[in-house]
Amino acid sequence: MGLLFEGIVQAFQLLLSADPELLEIAGLSLVVSGAATGISLLIGLPLGTWLALALLRGRGAAMTFVNTGMAFPPVVVGLFVAIMLWRSGPLGDLRLMYTPAAMVMAEVIIATPVIVGLTAAALRQLDPRLRLQLLGLGASRWQTTWWLWREARLPLLAAIMAGFGSVISEVGAAMMVGGNIRGETRVLTTSIVLETSKGRFEMAIALGIILLALAFVVNAVLTRAQHRDSHR
Repeated sequence: MGLLFEGIVQAFQLLLSADPELLEIAGLSLVVSGAATGISLLIGLPLGTWLALALLRGRGAAMTFVNTGMAFPPVVVGLFVAIMLWRSGPLGDLRLMYTPAAMVMAEVIIATPVIVGLTAAALRQLDPRLRLQLLGLGASRWQTTWWLWREARLPLLAAIMAGFGSVISEVGAAMMVGGNIRGETRVLTTSIVLETSKGRFEMAIALGIILLALAFVVNAVLTRAQHRDSHR
């Protein structure tokens, strides 16, 4: 309990002092996770919608693949991205290894199956007659899709929260492709691992509390939007 109390005190001290390195680490955590979530949403929302609404013979196999992707071990994803970005890899000429861009790439692979799977599940739960009614009223395919997204907006917001949660807390892939370089690719999760390895448990706890607070604030904003929509 003493370590936990000291960690809480140190977290508040770091926040109140506006430590530049801490702000940089927290800011990079938010930027990388936010970018990965946004890109995953741009990929996952249309793909999940297509899986839910298209007449596919292999829908079950496709959903099995997506659901398997939702459980991909992050270290395996990190290994795959590292191989692709290594100097001798197919994308080695881009020189993205040990950069925030590499971390975003890995986290996109982690978050996209989550958003695809939850989007497909949300749209599959809608009454199929709703789509037929919209088409019967003369709505275009895009207009129909938009209205279906509106009807499923609460579970879709939950999909975004799940996607963000899967990457803000990720450490394995971030370490492998980011390298945990001070001032370059160090984020909150990798900092916690580093401080723990040094035996600085108070600092690790403080960083963990800040990470939890950051995740709480982002999810609180999305949850507020979710509740606001539920009362409309």
